[in-house]
Amino acid sequence: MPLGTLDRTPPPFFRQGPSALSKLIVFSALALFLMVADVRLRVTQPLRAALAQVLYPAQWAIMQPVAAARDVGDHFQSLQTAQRSVQQLREKLGLQSQKANQVEQLLLENQRLRNLVALRERVTTPGQLAQVLYDAADPFSRKIILDKGQHDGIGPGSPVIDESGVLGQVTRVYGAVSEVTLITDRDQAIPVLNTRTGARGVAFGDASAASGLLELRFMAANADVRSGDVLATSGVDGVYPPGLPVAVVEKVERRNDSAFARISLRPVGLVAGTAHVMVLQPVSAQVPPRPAVEPDAPVARRGARK
Repeated sequence: MPLGTLDRTPPPFFRQGPSALSKLIVFSALALFLMVADVRLRVTQPLRAALAQVLYPAQWAIMQPVAAARDVGDHFQSLQTAQRSVQQLREKLGLQSQKANQVEQLLLENQRLRNLVALRERVTTPGQLAQVLYDAADPFSRKIILDKGQHDGIGPGSPVIDESGVLGQVTRVYGAVSEVTLITDRDQAIPVLNTRTGARGVAFGDASAASGLLELRFMAANADVRSGDVLATSGVDGVYPPGLPVAVVEKVERRNDSAFARISLRPVGLVAGTAHVMVLQPVSAQVPPRPAVEPDAPVARRGARK
């Protein structure tokens, strides 16, 4: 077969189109034209809107798991944040309550100190302020410990009062502290005077009462004593200055089988909750000492030799 009769063109399977460079130039120019046309003429905006409308259901379905996972994470995070905030608020509320209680306590102590200072100006007996450290550990006695002792000039038998009335007297003195026996102690007695009638008596600590009362003993059954009478110190014992409030008559029981009335007293001083007190000097310590008696001068002998 002669060679001239053969078709020299490549078969369609191996036929090549435009070159790659030509395609790049054409498509680049087309893309540039479309971008300029979209920016200037907005020719693709309807097409973009139509595509967004068509693809929205698929987009919404794909985003649901992501949104659900985000919602669950936000829920747990919000719950933890809320619990943390509640805990912080509770702690702040506790601190505020503690501060409020401290403020109330400080205001009460300040008011009591002011009353003590005012009482110190009214009472002519010398005295000094002291603070209650703690109550005595003995459950069968009623005693308190003060922060003033022998180094501060406190002596045994010194009366102890607060802004309301008499509390007791110093029974033991140490170097830096002192022990005070309250008037409600069963072994404590204090001479009193009824400010309404002027009748004298002796008030003792009630050993049978657990509420810290006193008892006015050895008063006749027909004695003029009423509930509400105010009893003050009489000053006859040489310890307490006269006129200090001691107690108020709470109940009077007159029995036919006894010659004495049973009279219960309620102390006016804060025997169970005071924090600051005033320690006075005993009345006996304020009495000037008896002057010394000088010995008689020797008598000159009669008829002495010159």
